[in-house]
Amino acid sequence: MSIALRGVGLAHANGKVALENIDLEVSPGERVAIIGPSGAGKTTLLRLLATSLQPTHGEIDLLQHNPWRLAARQRQRLRSRIGLIHQAPPLPPRQRVVTAVLAGKLGQWSLAKGLLNLLYPLDAGGAQAALARLDIADKLYQRCDQLSGGQLQRVGIARVLYQAPELILADEPVSAMDPMLAGHTLAVLNREAAARGMTLLASLHAVDLALTHFPRVIGIRDGRIAFDLPTEQVQPEQLQALYANEQLQATPSSPVPPQPTHIPRC
Repeated sequence: MSIALRGVGLAHANGKVALENIDLEVSPGERVAIIGPSGAGKTTLLRLLATSLQPTHGEIDLLQHNPWRLAARQRQRLRSRIGLIHQAPPLPPRQRVVTAVLAGKLGQWSLAKGLLNLLYPLDAGGAQAALARLDIADKLYQRCDQLSGGQLQRVGIARVLYQAPELILADEPVSAMDPMLAGHTLAVLNREAAARGMTLLASLHAVDLALTHFPRVIGIRDGRIAFDLPTEQVQPEQLQALYANEQLQATPSSPVPPQPTHIPRC
């Protein structure tokens, strides 16, 4: 398994429970969307899988390792096999796009090679090829602070594609894009993951995008898994229960028919 969680829970220092009794298995190469209302625990789950948070209880296996039974150096090597796509990519404003994309390999390069790359891009062609998949190859030598939010998100995705990890964790990766561009970008990300056998988990606020682009959907509410189903088995009433008491908006592309409440978009 790429991911196996058994009875995992996480409580913050103030006692607030963020995740409770999570059982989850994801096989190598699977592509899974995580949906749920704001505050449901989607980002917390991804941060736990990225090993930036340690579970309070339960067992976690990532890429055949329990990260919290590894020494710090071994855990760092494990992290180099995981690609993170952030809603707001942590890219230095004055950094050039080519350097930002090539930084995807920093976990695999020596310190000397990483420092040299800051001065002189070591694989501009590889960075440009990753950007071309997302239709922004022309931004190769621009500074990050010259890009729009949607362009920065695509740079963050290109960075992970260049990294070529075994596991991709994406937290709202297309939230700054218009619906058409968001759909196209998710199609590219899914296609690349499938072609390379990479496991992909993405949290999405737009339910229609999750249902359109991912073969498996996990719904999370109040820190618990509400359902975990193949996309074609997700029912309107399950979505209604998942987003109960939240103001939602329907989208024409969604396969779920209009309801008294609506499907969310970011």
